[in-house]
Amino acid sequence: MSHPLSFTRQEFAGAFGDLGTDLPLLVGVVLATGMDAPAAFVAFGLLQIASGVVYRLPMPVQPLKAMAAIAIAGKIAPTLLAAGGLIVGVVMLILANTGALAWLARTVPKPVVRGIQVGLGLQLLTLALTRFLPGHGTAGWLLAAAALTLIVLLRRHHTLPAGLVVLALGLVFAAVTWPASLPGPWAFHLPTFPTRWPTSEEFGRAALLLALPQIALSLGNSVLATRQVVTDFFPAREPLTVRRIGTTYGLMNLLAAPLGGLPVCHGSGGIAGHYAFGARTGGSAVIYGVALVLAGLLLVGDPATFQRLVPRPILGALLLVEALTVLWLVRDQWRTPRAFILALGCGVTAAYAPYGYALALVGGTVIGITMRRRLETPTSA
Repeated sequence: MSHPLSFTRQEFAGAFGDLGTDLPLLVGVVLATGMDAPAAFVAFGLLQIASGVVYRLPMPVQPLKAMAAIAIAGKIAPTLLAAGGLIVGVVMLILANTGALAWLARTVPKPVVRGIQVGLGLQLLTLALTRFLPGHGTAGWLLAAAALTLIVLLRRHHTLPAGLVVLALGLVFAAVTWPASLPGPWAFHLPTFPTRWPTSEEFGRAALLLALPQIALSLGNSVLATRQVVTDFFPAREPLTVRRIGTTYGLMNLLAAPLGGLPVCHGSGGIAGHYAFGARTGGSAVIYGVALVLAGLLLVGDPATFQRLVPRPILGALLLVEALTVLWLVRDQWRTPRAFILALGCGVTAAYAPYGYALALVGGTVIGITMRRRLETPTSA
């Protein structure tokens, strides 16, 4: 059955529901690595459009979080980052098309998948509360409070979507606060695509430095948790297979590197963010992708200046809503106390332990398998 794309106000508002996650990582990686900003934004936007058209759902394309964090912290070369993305893309294609992902989906208990989502929600919540909501002092807190109040008041308002109002509020704040530092007249910036392929030495370094830390997070969040959250929010749609998710994940990374883009993935938190602000079809991903392409071509000659268009407290408000939407999904484990405890334990481990997602995925699965029968026995109401 074909599902049409919609381009309503709700889809437009929902299109920017994951901006609090994407924009800081996208701009942060560009500034830290020196990669071409227009190319990074255009590639990221084109992949969003493709994802919306292929899935007909608000299926997000997000920067690979572990790789992005390492790239920002280490200020690595763009070719090394490209090598990491190519490695992860090939690995995911192999896992998806050999049946390994399908076996993993059958093996990992649902409380562990929920735990991976809890871990992501806790990380997003921590990021919102510590890095974004406190931005700009007292004025920033007031702006964040106003944004969150508007989100609550307009959450069911179909003619005035909360996401659009909050973004407009951010633009007004930026115009009043930094009128001289906002982007000047629009100028057309052609992307500069990479001219050098990673060397064998860079592929070796990228495998250890970037690919290994990313794969566990991707298996848990980008594949298993993404499939689960699509089932949660779109139960009437035909079920997505992990093979399909893994295949598009792999192909996106094989396309991103030649285009000069960041390594990318799908993600359960992104779907939750888009859905929370009204997105219900792939039209939201197309709208978001077009906006990113236009930003790359017209606005991001100076990515640091561009980021000021969306103040940090606004990003924090969007991120907070996304975090709470992801965390709320664990409620279906509440009636089975052991399953709920396992989900919370996996979530805390994933969020805060070294190599947390790998530990949560492997350790939680072992625990879940050994006590599977007790996990499936709910308490009486």
